Amino acid sequence: MHHIRNALPEIKAKIQAGLAKYSAELLTLGDPLTEDTASQSNLILNIITEFTNEYRTIIDGTSNDISSDELSGGARISFVFHEIYGSAVRSMDPFDQIKDVDIRTILYNSSGSSPALFVGTAAFEVLVKQQIRRLEDPSLKCAAMAYDELVRILNKLLQKQIFKRFPSLKEKFYTVVINFFKKCLTPTNKLVQDIIAAEACYVNTGHPDFLTGHKAMALVHERVNASKAPPPQPNPTDPKAPRVASPALPVRDPNADIIAQANQQDGFFGSFFKQKKKPGVLENGKGVSLMQACTKPPPVLKASGNLSEREYIETEVIKLLLLSYFNLVKRTTADLVPKAIMLNLVHHTKEELQRELLAELYKREVFDDALKESDFTVTRRKECKKMIEALQKADEIIAAVA
Repeated sequence: MHHIRNALPEIKAKIQAGLAKYSAELLTLGDPLTEDTASQSNLILNIITEFTNEYRTIIDGTSNDISSDELSGGARISFVFHEIYGSAVRSMDPFDQIKDVDIRTILYNSSGSSPALFVGTAAFEVLVKQQIRRLEDPSLKCAAMAYDELVRILNKLLQKQIFKRFPSLKEKFYTVVINFFKKCLTPTNKLVQDIIAAEACYVNTGHPDFLTGHKAMALVHERVNASKAPPPQPNPTDPKAPRVASPALPVRDPNADIIAQANQQDGFFGSFFKQKKKPGVLENGKGVSLMQACTKPPPVLKASGNLSEREYIETEVIKLLLLSYFNLVKRTTADLVPKAIMLNLVHHTKEELQRELLAELYKREVFDDALKESDFTVTRRKECKKMIEALQKADEIIAAVA
């Protein structure tokens, strides 16, 4: 008897722990639902309100369940904007796709039938608009990734106990919210496309941060002159300077003037389509004139030969202008596209999701099907009640013995 009395405190503690455990589980399972419409509507309203409030707090980063193990919610959306999309846009190089030969060809095509006197604005606009349109694909992917993060938040919220209790309600929540996300994604994609289209539609060469054509031309001329400058000569009066033998002057070709004059007669496309002249430039062996013997140009003409000095300068100027303006557009796009996605997708769903759920689920015809409890919940509730009753009886017996 003495041994039993000594074991009673430990037994009583175990009974109390069991009572607390099963009472807490019974509380999470909830009471059985009645047929009262008012109680059903209040339950649906409370579930919708709690769901949307937690959705907002997860996006804003004010949730009580902030994880210290990994990024979640709004932090993941921020990572998509700044680390994935921002880095992708900043790493885009216009010269990955545009080569010097392409610039050269567009320069000639944009001048039409008359050779251009200055660097053509049309060629610059054609090239820069091609590069701006490349930004549309990563921008739309950014919107899709933000959408995926919202779906990730939805799936996390649907893991709560209340949706395990009502599996039909969980399916309805998922369907309504996903359809709402998709409905918001359509205008979001449209706005993102409009931002890129606006940048490609109007090339603002008057932007204060844009490298002007005069500055670009001056930079290129400076490079050209630097490459032509002779190497510095040692000072003959300096005793420490090493003695350098004077190079012998080359013998001047007496036909140099004639050769230079012939080279100057190559014409505007002389370096563009460089070809070797065949014997009999003026007439062939049979005395037929060149105009009678020449053939039609090939169906496809492509750039070949070395760049002339003028072509080199024009190409380098275009490259400088293209790089300068494309950097401006990348900076603007990396700023505006996340703002557009936040406005039409993230912020809009955060503000309007509760209204959408109430409009779709707060209906009398939805209550009966949505609030049907799962078989597991019904069975587990009965088991918990039986265990609580048994433990309460055991506690009464222990109290009587003590």
